[in-house]
Amino acid sequence: MPDPAVITDHVVHVPAGPWTPLCFEQALARAQRDWGSREALVIEGERLCWSELAERSRAVARALLAHGIGRGDHVAICSGNRVEWVAFYFGAALIGAVTVPVNTRFKTDELRYCLEQADVRLLVTADRFLKVDFIAMLREIAPQIDTALPAAALPQLRHLAVIGDDVPGAASSWQRFLAAGEHVTLPAGMGRPDDVVLIQYTSGSTSFPKGVQLTHDNMLRNAHEIALRIGLSAEDRYFSARPFFHVAGTTLSILAALMSGACLVSSGAFDAAVALELMESERCTFTSGNDPMFQMMLSHPSYANRRLVLRGGWGSCTPQMMEQAEARLGMKTICHAYGLSEASPNVCMSDWRDPPLKRWHSYALPLPGLSVRMVDPETGAAVGPGRTGEIQVRGWSVMRGYYRMPEQTAKTFTDDGWLRTGDLGTFDEEGRMHFIGRIKEVFRVGGENVAPAEVEDLLLKHPAVAQAQVVGVPDPRLGEVGAAYVVLKAGAALEPSALIDWTRSRIANFKVPRYAKVVDDFEAIGMTGSVKVQKNKLRAQALRDFGLG
Repeated sequence: MPDPAVITDHVVHVPAGPWTPLCFEQALARAQRDWGSREALVIEGERLCWSELAERSRAVARALLAHGIGRGDHVAICSGNRVEWVAFYFGAALIGAVTVPVNTRFKTDELRYCLEQADVRLLVTADRFLKVDFIAMLREIAPQIDTALPAAALPQLRHLAVIGDDVPGAASSWQRFLAAGEHVTLPAGMGRPDDVVLIQYTSGSTSFPKGVQLTHDNMLRNAHEIALRIGLSAEDRYFSARPFFHVAGTTLSILAALMSGACLVSSGAFDAAVALELMESERCTFTSGNDPMFQMMLSHPSYANRRLVLRGGWGSCTPQMMEQAEARLGMKTICHAYGLSEASPNVCMSDWRDPPLKRWHSYALPLPGLSVRMVDPETGAAVGPGRTGEIQVRGWSVMRGYYRMPEQTAKTFTDDGWLRTGDLGTFDEEGRMHFIGRIKEVFRVGGENVAPAEVEDLLLKHPAVAQAQVVGVPDPRLGEVGAAYVVLKAGAALEPSALIDWTRSRIANFKVPRYAKVVDDFEAIGMTGSVKVQKNKLRAQALRDFGLG
């Protein structure tokens, strides 16, 4: 069990255990030494053991050196989950370079912004993924990729390598990229624990994303601690389709496997049928998900015939979905995770030995060595147990800052050095934190705060509802009211008015949605790569659907 929390002056802290700062070179060498012949990755039909993955990573490192990339340089990768993604990430880290993961859902302007703002010198991209033509997007940004780089629009970009057949004239194929490094010597000690290893672009809802700078030790220590909390070991096979371009894919998937020796099983992108098939055929013991991911798997026609051997994992879910994952997917030790990109990402994680109700309802202690406090959003004063406030974090997992954004970085930290998360939470007498919701997503109905997650959790208890999302919309009398969108289970029928009536006897009046709509899915409205509904787009849709715009 984790050490008990210490609460001093409304600050919750779990004492840190022994830890020696690590870089990727050390972590990969340990994995090869301890688990060399054991499977490390199973992705898109390709299988690598830890020794093979280490060698693939070193081949990438040599290729990067051959292309003039060195310590501190920024390199980007744009593709779905695949073995090359992991090898590139590790290879860049081995020479002290910084990986910039590109969200495969970016549009042309977002791709241009990411490559330019991050000062990317080398880009590896799939030619196409999920019907998106990345070469066409790059041609629109910089037509010079067919002749010679750099281009006027991307003056820092000197090299382009392509995974696939559509290779422009100024680019190299992936095979040619690797071949350039065949005779290069790879020096040791190029990456250091306190070096930035990743620039993670956050998904901005009202502006372009910000590049979160995370170090080797930020990410490896975070992965180590969450592996301990969820009970992940070298005996486990861990299915995760979390996109590698998010920190849930890098830290909580790739690096959790690296630090524990578990085999990571993944797919190019999340698909419920593929996820169920892989978890069954690969005998996976762990997985992770959010509400939409678990809902899609549990409602998929093939679910009933699957013989799964899951025993644990983690989720960022409503209590009802956590309970469903345990009861129906067999995840008897599922843990709740709370975090954000700016904290590498995990801040609080349940322990697999915690009582079920604590795990389901997101009552979790901070990771060892981190401090958490709740602050009244209006007064800035720290509040004690049972009081709701903004979650603020301090400690080893907090980011270096936003890349080339000093003003935004300054605004994200308090004068006394705490990271402002923008999330609401509370903690109990034991120091266990409970996540309530995003401050910007909480809406006020007649002066009362309503957290969408609470209403969504209730709607999911309706026997006909498979997925649920709630947003606040304008109301001339109350300021705001709730609008609910639901996806029904296969074969179910439900009138929106009946759903609203059903909620009235089960939740306070001010939390009852004023509006409701049944939709086939949320894809057309807007989903992130990690299968989360984009609330800003859903609210805009609600304004149109209910004539409120």
